[in-house]
Amino acid sequence: MTVTHPSGAVIIPAHNEAGVISRTLEALSEVIAWGTVDVVVACNGCKDATEAIASRYGGVQVLHVPEASKTAALNAADQATQRWPRVYLDADIEVSAPALHAVFVALEDGTLLAARPAFRYDTEGASVLVRSYYRARSRIPGNAEALWGAGAYGLSFSGHERLGSFPPLTGDDYYVDRLFSAHEKAVLATVPVVVRTPRTCKALMSVLRRTYRGNAEQDRVSGGASTARTVRQLLASVRGPLSVFDAAVYVVFAGAGRRRALFGPQTLPGWERDDTSR
Repeated sequence: MTVTHPSGAVIIPAHNEAGVISRTLEALSEVIAWGTVDVVVACNGCKDATEAIASRYGGVQVLHVPEASKTAALNAADQATQRWPRVYLDADIEVSAPALHAVFVALEDGTLLAARPAFRYDTEGASVLVRSYYRARSRIPGNAEALWGAGAYGLSFSGHERLGSFPPLTGDDYYVDRLFSAHEKAVLATVPVVVRTPRTCKALMSVLRRTYRGNAEQDRVSGGASTARTVRQLLASVRGPLSVFDAAVYVVFAGAGRRRALFGPQTLPGWERDDTSR
């Protein structure tokens, strides 16, 4: 029996990702073998071996983008493929063939404009407080219902038409999520992608500072998201002493991250990211 595989593209912006790009592309080996999916790695401003490593993989198109810019990488990669739908994948995220298959199929018929696979947090090796933060975060329903947070999301042709090109904003997944109403997007019940969390409190704060700074940047343009809703869902998740502790840790980290993003130095030395899980 002939097996028909869906068509599409996987776009991976990569900036100095030599430590993780191999595991990301290895996870895509089955998808590459289908022959129906373009895999594009857009190396932007790389000063390490990311481009050389990615070039070793057959069936992978590697772009050289001089500017260290995720926005530039995403837009360059969009110009390098004609296939639809498209999944935008962070360079440190591994996604399985079944999960990609589900996203492509869900976006093919035009009913949905955007979708992402399920995800789970991997906190192995993380400090007690970091694990506590992510336990609380996992219990907030709103965090599991949006396109952001998984390091992977997909757009149909029509969904991308609404997007146009990626704007120069921090947090492309946050921006894309807000383009679509609830009935136009979905989180699919797939094999979850694995999101490796920061291992230290310092690394977590760096990620949160960047996240909240990007969110605030976009909220000033299009209106803020509801913090009250998140707080209500967090309180509703409390079921015992451990969850009380987790909720308190979440509030402290979220408050500190938001404060530093809004009132800390506006000119920062480079892109804040977590290197402890790489």
